Amino acid sequence: MRRRVQIVLLLVAAGLGTGVCDAGPAYTVDEAVATARKQNAEILMAAKQLEAAKGGVTEARSGFLPGVVSTGLLRKRERAEASRLRSDDYEATLRVVQNLYTGGAITSQVTIARLIEEKRTLEYQALVNRVSMDVRLAFYDVLLNRAKILVREQSVGVFEEELKTQRQRFETGTVGSLNVSRAEVALANEQPELIDAQTRLQNSELRLGQLIGVDASGKPVSADTAGHLQYAPKHPDLNECLAYADTKRPEIRAREIDVQIEEAQLILDRSETRPRVEAFAGYEAYSERDPAVGPEFNHGFVVGLNATWHIFDGFATRGRMQATRARRDAARHALEAAKLSVAADVRSAFLDLRQADRVLQSETRNVQNADEALEIAKGNLGAGLGTQLDILQAASDVTRTRTTRLGAIYLHNVALARLARATAREPDSLGFAPKISQNAPGAKAVADVAAPPATLGGAK
Repeated sequence: MRRRVQIVLLLVAAGLGTGVCDAGPAYTVDEAVATARKQNAEILMAAKQLEAAKGGVTEARSGFLPGVVSTGLLRKRERAEASRLRSDDYEATLRVVQNLYTGGAITSQVTIARLIEEKRTLEYQALVNRVSMDVRLAFYDVLLNRAKILVREQSVGVFEEELKTQRQRFETGTVGSLNVSRAEVALANEQPELIDAQTRLQNSELRLGQLIGVDASGKPVSADTAGHLQYAPKHPDLNECLAYADTKRPEIRAREIDVQIEEAQLILDRSETRPRVEAFAGYEAYSERDPAVGPEFNHGFVVGLNATWHIFDGFATRGRMQATRARRDAARHALEAAKLSVAADVRSAFLDLRQADRVLQSETRNVQNADEALEIAKGNLGAGLGTQLDILQAASDVTRTRTTRLGAIYLHNVALARLARATAREPDSLGFAPKISQNAPGAKAVADVAAPPATLGGAK
């Protein structure tokens, strides 16, 4: 058993020695969010899509402006018999063409392009909000795992001290080998929890680094964080948040734009059944094939109108309009679904807030009870009324209750971050004060509050 404990200790030492991959500068939560907005790959791609949509608006507006068109022709004919006509001729034209009437096609195209640009802007903002939330969640996950490591390290220290004490007493003959074995088992059971916490910290830092967009020259992506996990009671108003979400969430406005796009597309489809008229003016030069008619070539200005009208297209336009109406109706259903989804996001965040507060209130009292139970167990052992097993169980209860309390604080902060995204607001906008404070006056780090006793101490 002793050798098994030594092997576990060596594994833990190796894990601590390797640590997390080389990290860059330490980020606060606000710095991490700001960096992600500049470097996150998804945000950068969405920015390019927005840029492309702006180009589409410029393209659609070109229909209102005159176009300049040049054409040319040079042709040589093979003769089957003698003729006085020339075997070659040419023609060159330069024209300015202006649309006069398109049945609403150009206006609809511009409207659609502008709506697509607005939709891309909203999608970009929605993505920024989601990535910001993900960064905050990953940041809190790093702080949670870091605090858990402190709890587990101190718990391991407690059991190591207990094992040392029991070995000393075994050597003096005051306790039996069973006490030593129990202490070894308790220590061996706690070591994997410490290793798991260290691995979770490494994974959470990798996740945060990926979201931020940190890349250390081919090394594993990672990010270091600054501050401690803190709890500050926040209780936003549900009705206010629902109202903000309904009016501010970019996802809802984007679905509204989908309906408007299909309505404009319907006008564009209908324009195919109407005539199109364009005016042109220009200059042309051309050759005369028959020299007897006139000079070798003629040139001059030309002006006129050009009109086209598809009288019948085999019901192609009717089919396009039918498909557009179906997409419009589907877009309306998607809008209603988006509103329900947003409201569910807000309510779900509030349920998590309520759960976190209830668990935190319960576990805060439970931590105090666990501390008192540990002191009672030590007193009973010193008076000969208890056993070593009572102390080991009480020490484990202290660690478990304080770890659960850490999880409740984490859940509270995560719920607030989700609520900030659900209402399309920055956390501070609705009074969501940051939960990260390095030097807050009078603030006590959760890692300190959740730490188990440094030693089991007392008479045994």
